[in-house]
Amino acid sequence: MAWGEAAAWVAGTENAPLYANLLQDAADAPRRNAGRRKILKPADMPWEMSRQGLLKHLINEDLNTRMETVDAYMQIIPAGSRSGKHRHLAEECLYVVEGRGYDLHQDCDVEITDTYHWKPQDEVKRFEWEAGDVIYVPPNTIHQHFNADPHRPARLISAINRIFKHSGLNDLEQIEDAPEYDPSVVLDAERIREYLRTR
Repeated sequence: MAWGEAAAWVAGTENAPLYANLLQDAADAPRRNAGRRKILKPADMPWEMSRQGLLKHLINEDLNTRMETVDAYMQIIPAGSRSGKHRHLAEECLYVVEGRGYDLHQDCDVEITDTYHWKPQDEVKRFEWEAGDVIYVPPNTIHQHFNADPHRPARLISAINRIFKHSGLNDLEQIEDAPEYDPSVVLDAERIREYLRTR
């Protein structure tokens, strides 16, 4: 053979239809998408008492919708309370539906070589927000949301790109749990109304 490395690259006899699978996946997409929902009713959007706080998931890849790249949830922060504190590689934006409060953001220095390292910077920045505002959370920023109203809950809608997860970069770390988090809690209608109550 003309190429001296032929003895190495011709080794192996396993066959796999990987390219054919890509073609089939593309061909099946219209049928698959026809079975996915374009409209979700409130009853189809599950609640979760998570380590980040009380969430109502609007769009999530587990909800069988047509959305391929974005996850979104509504977060309810009870009167005078706060969310959990976490950090993720993807940037995030949150729309303040109702309420007023502030965020604490702590940027991190990041180094990506063969391994991934991050180190929080010393400065913690405070950002005030109220209904109608959009909160931007930069990539890899430790952040937490605080409801400054002692009488009314705050509601935020979060949108985040899920492409990072599918690229092997699902770097999500929970640093502090929301005060209301209790893994044994079952969110029935009465419990949800309690979190939404104006005090």
